Amino acid sequence: MKEKDFINTIKKLLNSKYIGDDCAYLKDLGIVITQDSLVEDVHFSREFASAYQIGYKAVMVNISDVLASGAEPAYLTISLSLPNEIENNFIKDFYKGAQAASNGAEIVGGDITGAEKIYISVTAIGKTTGRKISSRSQAKIGQKIIVSDIHGSSAAGLQKLLSGKKTLDKFTRAHLLPTSQIEFSQKIAQNIKEDYAMMDTSDGLMDALMQIANSSNVLLSIDFEKIPYDNEIKQFENWEDLILYGGEDYKLVATVPDECTYDFTVIGEVKSGRGVEINYSDKQILYTQKDIENKLYNHFKEKS
Repeated sequence: MKEKDFINTIKKLLNSKYIGDDCAYLKDLGIVITQDSLVEDVHFSREFASAYQIGYKAVMVNISDVLASGAEPAYLTISLSLPNEIENNFIKDFYKGAQAASNGAEIVGGDITGAEKIYISVTAIGKTTGRKISSRSQAKIGQKIIVSDIHGSSAAGLQKLLSGKKTLDKFTRAHLLPTSQIEFSQKIAQNIKEDYAMMDTSDGLMDALMQIANSSNVLLSIDFEKIPYDNEIKQFENWEDLILYGGEDYKLVATVPDECTYDFTVIGEVKSGRGVEINYSDKQILYTQKDIENKLYNHFKEKS
């Protein structure tokens, strides 16, 4: 995947210990920091997303990264590049959506400039006091794999939107207005004692699992039937792929010791080996990184 190749190139060039997780953990400052950008007609379309929904999701993307680190969302800055036809009402609705998604973080500034399309860049800062911060490289053999909430609904909603069905139902809502996993993150980060891995599923559950497996040099063994999903997703022809590879659910997946599973949904276990193993009712498949990347959305894929 070209995006990950670029990240690896930057990491090697800068020789930075901070690049590689959902957030950079600046321990000396007691914060985590992350930044994500959204581009019109790549990450969203005004054809089926309102200004409120665009602002909401732009912030939630970053809040999700902060929660994936285990930190508490604290501050946000938002930079907007906007075409000439944008009116003041768009700005009002955009920031109403941004505030609704902030999870208590304060929007403290940003920038506005002109552009041919809408470009959004959000920076989020999280506080780490009283919390143990995660890293995708910290999965340990014997830890259980847990997830928050259901998977696949956002990708199902995107399919409906792209097919022209713009009614706001549970699937399209999951795509346009994803919910934060703040309680899941907080419960783990404030109670866990040993190192652990946690990521959000912005690029799909399988991508998050493979990133953890590769960074931690372990095998993640998953029971497909234990992955939570909305049963009505089975109306979609490719429903299993939506659950595993569909992005933008913004749920969390973590590897934790037995005593930290609490009432969370356990979908598997960390084992010796390398990669992601999915156990179906009738078969077991070991997936490589290439297998998974071929299924994932690629921003840099050549248009046919």
